[in-house]
Amino acid sequence: MAEHKHGTMDTGEQEKTFVGFVKVSIWVGALSIGALIFMAIFNS
Repeated sequence: MAEHKHGTMDTGEQEKTFVGFVKVSIWVGALSIGALIFMAIFNS
């Protein structure tokens, strides 16, 4: 087994995945707030 050298792992894919997750989370939160405002305005 090769020895691990701290800081040598390529984390590019993990960073892209995390950025995508944050973007989707923001969109879901914004749409949820929009739906709640819509329901409040029109007494749904």
